[in-house]
Amino acid sequence: MFDVDLKGEKTIANLKTALQGEVMACIKYYWYSLQADKEGYKVIGNIFRQTSGNENEHARMWFKALHGGSIPNTEQNLIDAWAGENYEWDTMYKTFAEEAEAEGNTEIARLFREVGNIEHHHRDRYQAMLDQVQSGTVFKRDEPVKWMCLKCGYICEAKEAPIKCPVCQNPQANFQQLIDYDC
Repeated sequence: MFDVDLKGEKTIANLKTALQGEVMACIKYYWYSLQADKEGYKVIGNIFRQTSGNENEHARMWFKALHGGSIPNTEQNLIDAWAGENYEWDTMYKTFAEEAEAEGNTEIARLFREVGNIEHHHRDRYQAMLDQVQSGTVFKRDEPVKWMCLKCGYICEAKEAPIKCPVCQNPQANFQQLIDYDC
């Protein structure tokens, strides 16, 4: 669909700008759809949702164009996500909080710091997932653990998630390690 080797700084800059605009429109129109629904305008809400989906597709096109015509693999995506979350935690939100505080926006500064802490958690979560992908342990553990099928809820205890769910027949990709919560 796209040339793998993009030429020209302006084209690349325009693709990045188009991607940012489409992503912003996608989420903004989704929020608008929720507000329209809340106000009783279901048809308008549906139009906002449909347009949000269109904008999402446009963003996907531009993202792929910037990445050689395809979405990078999961390992690359985890590395990229880790870097983004690390920047947001380590640099962006700390700077934003300091600047908001200096301008007397104490509550916004607090929120920037709190969101920065959330980004730190996101970064660590991506690191843990990246470690599992790189070590081949997404569906394997050294000791038996509980695995749950995300499709039907089947639970088993084993060192490795089933290749196929014995209940709903969905593949191993639908299993995750079950974390028991004490309620």
